[in-house]
Amino acid sequence: MTQGYRRRVLGAIALSAGVALAVLGCGGGGDTGSTSSAVITVDGSSTVFPIAEAVAEEFQLANPGTRVTVGVSGTGGGFKKFCAGEIDISDASRPIKQVEIDACAAAGIEFIELPVAYDGIAVVTNLANDWVDTLTPADLKRMWEPSAQGTITRWNQVKTAWPDQELHLFGPGIDSGTFDYFTAAIVGEESASRGDFTSSEDDNVIVQGVATDELALGFFGYAYYEENRDRLRLVSIDDGDDSNGAGPIAPSPDTVRNGTYQPLSRPVYIYVNPTALDRPDVAGFASYFLNEGAALVREVGYVPLTDDEYALVQRRLEERVTGTMYGHGNELASLGTLLTGAGH
Repeated sequence: MTQGYRRRVLGAIALSAGVALAVLGCGGGGDTGSTSSAVITVDGSSTVFPIAEAVAEEFQLANPGTRVTVGVSGTGGGFKKFCAGEIDISDASRPIKQVEIDACAAAGIEFIELPVAYDGIAVVTNLANDWVDTLTPADLKRMWEPSAQGTITRWNQVKTAWPDQELHLFGPGIDSGTFDYFTAAIVGEESASRGDFTSSEDDNVIVQGVATDELALGFFGYAYYEENRDRLRLVSIDDGDDSNGAGPIAPSPDTVRNGTYQPLSRPVYIYVNPTALDRPDVAGFASYFLNEGAALVREVGYVPLTDDEYALVQRRLEERVTGTMYGHGNELASLGTLLTGAGH
């Protein structure tokens, strides 16, 4: 695949945020058992969207006759549709919440939780910003915690050496799993945030906002920085752990994969309705996502799981293991630990 393909994938959200994207094309090696009217419905995270869209496009090319739609409602929006039985697969950039588990249970909807890749949350500024190269989690907390609303409004209120100019913040909306993960990792409580920032479920809107505002700072999935590195400055994060001898660390495929970019690295997921897997087209698509999808994960700027992790996730799919791996005080456990059940 080419850089142009990645640009098409990531740029598609700008034209279609919140709208199901119909990509026509396939059926399952000619053997999915689907008909021309079969539709696999996917919705949810804008962070996972580039992966899901790429997999959908390639799957359809390999399976003429199957149609896959990929929407961008945000992680929370995707779970609302999933738990209402409106979609087959929900993309998510965080694990499912208890309130969402309860909503699914009330509707008689089960789910299979499948990690599909790793992502790092990129913190970025405008290209004209020449005073921020590194931030600590404490710096970010000072900017984003609820008490900052109406009080931390200028750069020099974060650090006195920074300019006495307005601070303009951009970030994902409250339905975004990236928002949930960022607030949990930085503020210490999921969804705890100031409200006076420019938000969007479409990461391209955040890119555009930061790229055109000299006083801006924002965050979103690393792949969106990769696609716009000529328009944005990437900020390194200093988590205070000097054991690796590297000092402040910027997100990259290597630092996300080896776990040194902390605390803003995380897995991303798809959630599959096990009843939908009774349809050969959905079962074929889910399996394709975990097998052929690894190369596409890398192509659109994310970090694939290890071969061993993919094998464990594939087993989870084949055995139709329902429920979440989380919720036992194991939120920081490795995927390998979670997938083998050792984290429970």
